[in-house]
Amino acid sequence: MYRIVDILSEEEVAQCREIAAGATFVDGKVTNPHNKAKQNEQLHEQTAYQRSAKLIVDAMSRSAEFLEFVFPAQIAPPLLTRYRPGMRYGAHADAAYLQLPGGTLRSDISCTVFLNEPESYEGGALHIRLGDADLRFKLQPGQAILYPSDTLHEVEPVTEGERLVAITFIQSRVPDPFKRSMLFELNEVAALEGNNMSQENFSRLQLIQANLLRYWGEMP
Repeated sequence: MYRIVDILSEEEVAQCREIAAGATFVDGKVTNPHNKAKQNEQLHEQTAYQRSAKLIVDAMSRSAEFLEFVFPAQIAPPLLTRYRPGMRYGAHADAAYLQLPGGTLRSDISCTVFLNEPESYEGGALHIRLGDADLRFKLQPGQAILYPSDTLHEVEPVTEGERLVAITFIQSRVPDPFKRSMLFELNEVAALEGNNMSQENFSRLQLIQANLLRYWGEMP
């Protein structure tokens, strides 16, 4: 139900950090003033926001693993967010729908792209509750964690250093996480074992892949 994916190259990480270093950040509550759990800062300058968002979305669009895991219909422009000592984001659920300039996005999958080394800050783990499992993530720069948006999660308090990430939300063509996971596994098997199968059986497997996506998918 979740996946760690390499998204950004070292150069792209460096570009995101450069954008963040030269841009203005504001209190994260500017987009949700009534959210008492939210204690962070987010990028405010529109030009910097557009540059960093395009860079990250372009990288996501080049990642076969990302595309095959989320089946994206829409990706919200990723937003650079930082946490300094004393900041956190208490346990919360992401909004079901987001209003974007081009319309409404349903948040099926949440994504955090890490932009600085985990050892450069203390605390700040992304804590996700999946069923009775408590999962914590502090990933390497350029890595992303993809997880269902309907899970309760939090960013634990940062006690030292600075946590810099980009966050985004994805509407999937396959909103059901179980079906999406099954399709991903099936596609992985086809990619890994397809050359070892007879052409007839591989064609049958490809038909199953296409039909499941056709029947389970909501939109082209």
